[in-house]
Parts: sequence; C-alpha cells; structure tokens
Amino acid sequence: MKPNSFLTRRQLAGIAAAAGLGNQLSAAQPELIKPRALKPGDTVAVVMPSTPVPDPDRLAVIRRTVEHFGLRLRLGKHVGKRTWNFQQSIDERVEDLHAVFADPEVRAVLPVAGGYGAMQILDRLDYGLIRKNPKIFVGYSDITSLHLALGKLAGLVTFHGPMIMASFSEFSQTWYRKALFEPKPLGLIRNSGDPNALRPAHPWRTVRGGKVRAPLAGGNLTLMSTTMGTPYEVDSKGKILLIEDVGEDTYSIDRMLTQLALAGKLQQAAGIVWGECGDCGPPVYRPSTATPFTLGETIDNILGRLNIPVLSGLTIGHTGDQVTLPLGIMATLDADRGELVIEEAATVA
Repeated sequence: MKPNSFLTRRQLAGIAAAAGLGNQLSAAQPELIKPRALKPGDTVAVVMPSTPVPDPDRLAVIRRTVEHFGLRLRLGKHVGKRTWNFQQSIDERVEDLHAVFADPEVRAVLPVAGGYGAMQILDRLDYGLIRKNPKIFVGYSDITSLHLALGKLAGLVTFHGPMIMASFSEFSQTWYRKALFEPKPLGLIRNSGDPNALRPAHPWRTVRGGKVRAPLAGGNLTLMSTTMGTPYEVDSKGKILLIEDVGEDTYSIDRMLTQLALAGKLQQAAGIVWGECGDCGPPVYRPSTATPFTLGETIDNILGRLNIPVLSGLTIGHTGDQVTLPLGIMATLDADRGELVIEEAATVA
C-alpha cells in the first residue's frame, strides 16, 4: 500500500476477506472473537495511537499503574517520542500496533491516552493480523475510532474504559479488574454510590423508559460523527448505543446527534445510553449563541423522540468514576431503573 493512500474498494475487499468478511464489507461482519482474560504476571503493551505524550513525568505513571494491577509492562517502540513529520508519525503508530498484536507474549494492548490522531491510521492497519492475535484492547474518547474499526473489520471484542494514564478512582479500578481479569459476565452496572443521596455526584435520568436486550456498541460522539461515510462508521442496528463526549457546546452536540439521526443511526438502535459529558454545554447562566437549549433539553429534544429506551448519566467516558464496558457483548438496558446488565462474558479463560 502506498504511503498516504486511502483504501480503494479492492483493498477494502482484501481487508474484508482477511477479517472473514468476504466481499460484503457493509453487509456482514466477522463473527465476534473474544480475547483471553488477564491474570497476574501477564505482559501488557502500552502504545500511543493518538496524541503523543512525550512528557517523562506523565509517562512515569504508566509503569506504576501496570504494576499496581500485577502486570508486566512492555512499551511500544515509539511511545514517548514526539515526531513532527506527519507521515512518519502515522508509520510509527501503525508499526507499534502491528508489533504488539503480533507479539505472542503480549496479552493486552493499552493506549496511553486519547486526544486526536487514531483515525489517521485506520486505513493502514492489518485487520487480519489483529484477528489472528486477539488481545484485550481498552480505551475511550479518540480511541473510539479504533473500537469501531477493530469490531467491524477484525470482529474483536474491545473494551470502552480508562486509558492507562487515567486517574483510576477505586470505582474505576474495581470495574477495570472485573472486566479484564474475570472471564464471566460483568452483571449489573450502576453508577458509583454516593453518601449524599440528595446531590449524587453521578445522577442518572430516564429520558425515555423501557427495557431492551441487545449487544453494546458506540463510544465518543465526535468520533462516531467524523467516521460517518467511511468503512468504519458505527453499526448501531439492533444495538445498545453508548454515547459520551467532553468539552462540546450545546449546538455541537445537537449537530452531531442530528447527523447520526439523519443517517438513521439513532433510529436503528435498540436503546441508547448517554454517558457523562464533562464540560459540555454553554457556561452556567450564559446561553449558547447558536441554540437556546441546554444540554439536557438537547438530549430530550433528539433522543427523547426515539421510540426506544434512553438512559442518561451512566458513568462512561470522560469522568473520574468510569465503568469498563465490553463492546459487542450482549446486555440488557432498563432505562426505568437506571440499570445496565452485562449478560455475556467478554473474555475467555
């Protein structure tokens, strides 16, 4: 494949065949494949597919975190390197991902952080290689583009959860361990408990009631929006769609949700979970210049009109207390009770 080239239909067909898709890229997806659960002493690889993090003080957190979970660290060759050459940066990120997925000693691939850039490597990845070497892959935010691509073209169950440099509250650590180390269903998911029941830190709200059973999909709203029209766009049909974001004004949230609605992605979903949206909406007491509606009103205006269950406020995405959720795995959403139940194991022993 030539540098800087985007996928041709022939190349897409080749990727589809390697991933078990045949020549029907958009009509069918490969059968889901589950990675092996982690156990103490396993080797995990840390890579940097998005924004570079060259600061040694920040990178020092990685080893401490990996060792805290009883694991052994293997850094990607280019982690911590700041590359100013655009094409070289893409080549290095692709090289690291291919190397760690091909490494038989590596049991999990953990991105350093999100930010921006994961989309740049989607058309360069060898999805056949990844499918032949299934490993745990965890992240959120910009990593959503990789979740979409790995699920659609490699059939890999991946995990929407904290990056290795996340703050990792006790709540986040608990769900991270349960999701990655225990080869059994996660069961009932609820927001973290709060001693102040009157003003909980993570309130949830039923936007539209109902109960549905379906696989999980989705992630960051911005990345789902920007991958529309590509081979990697979200497949929401018959899925419980997870949506989260950070730092977006109300009109921007409206625009991206409207785009998904115009594409039929919201209507095709079986249910929707709106996660926490940190620093979203206009500043307090200052209306947006583009729309008079608050974030909550925007969610109700667009998602509340759908004839499916919609729950708002589950602790996924840009929040200190974060649940780790397996994508592609069967779950039941009860929007009336504010509950999500993961019914299927996401890993194998």
